[in-house]
Amino acid sequence: MSRFQVVSGKGGTGKTTVAAALALALATEGRRTLLVEVEGRQGIAQLFESEALPYEERRIAVAPGGGEVHALAIDAERALLDYLQMFYKLGSAGRALKKLGAIDFATTIAPGVRDVLLTGKACEAVRRKDKQGRFVYDHVIMDAPPTGRITRFLNVNDEVAGLARIGPIHNQAQAVMRVLKSPETAVHLVTLLEEMPVQETADGVAELRAAELPVGRVVVNMVRPHLLDEDALRTASGGRRREIAKALTRSGVTGSAALVRPLVEQAAEHAQRVGLEREQRAVLAGLGLPTVELPLMGEGVSLSALYDLAAEFRKQGVGDDTVDAAGQGSAGGAPRSGPGPGRGSGRGVGA
Repeated sequence: MSRFQVVSGKGGTGKTTVAAALALALATEGRRTLLVEVEGRQGIAQLFESEALPYEERRIAVAPGGGEVHALAIDAERALLDYLQMFYKLGSAGRALKKLGAIDFATTIAPGVRDVLLTGKACEAVRRKDKQGRFVYDHVIMDAPPTGRITRFLNVNDEVAGLARIGPIHNQAQAVMRVLKSPETAVHLVTLLEEMPVQETADGVAELRAAELPVGRVVVNMVRPHLLDEDALRTASGGRRREIAKALTRSGVTGSAALVRPLVEQAAEHAQRVGLEREQRAVLAGLGLPTVELPLMGEGVSLSALYDLAAEFRKQGVGDDTVDAAGQGSAGGAPRSGPGPGRGSGRGVGA
């Protein structure tokens, strides 16, 4: 199972919700996951009904079986200060640069620097080990930028490594790319069964493959149920109003003539939607990727709904110890056990 899971998708497809549910799904049975946010929207905090995330790793949920979900909102300025301290030991000089505005300039003006810092911080969490040599997190899940920007976002370290031929910047960029282009990483794309997001997903898959970045699953989000069987769909799509009126009359429904028009119109709209969804499923099937489908949550995405979506992931094989949905062997750390903080089961939210 890939240890670094990147979740992208066209705006409006629910990629942050999917990333959060995936983190919960992978944290079951005593595992620890880190959910990383890079766009500064505090979407994770809202989903888990917690306070705004600081620039530190904080436990935000307990998964069924006692696993833990931690979260981190990466701040590019703070990440740059960490970088300067790590490689150049600037200490107070780095803080002085921040006061002078140099850090803000570097993270907003210098091409690619912000993305290098964000991906670098996430990859550091993927590689980090404790004193016993075990990975601190079994999985790191990134709520990444939208599909149209994801390839450039992940591949920027390759460009930086080419520009800086030697030195710590070159070495850091190469280390990040070794993680991003390895079996440890999988980039999942979230879509809806609609033409525009499906087309953007197909384009995104092509770009990721061209950049030799590992593509994981397609997650079809907000899937609505089919309310009619095949015979009813054919009847509705054919506009057979007279047959429907006779059936209503035979069933003893009074005033059937007044009911026919709105019922037929609604049934025809449903049949048309089902037909369009089938067309989009065919496009997605042509990508040759494993697919997960998550249902539309009718009352919005509450904390309880996140756990329901995580359960859907598990039902469809996501988080299997031996083989993931893409057919890759597990690379995760051993499940943790013991009494530590928040080890109980249930849907509690950690402090």
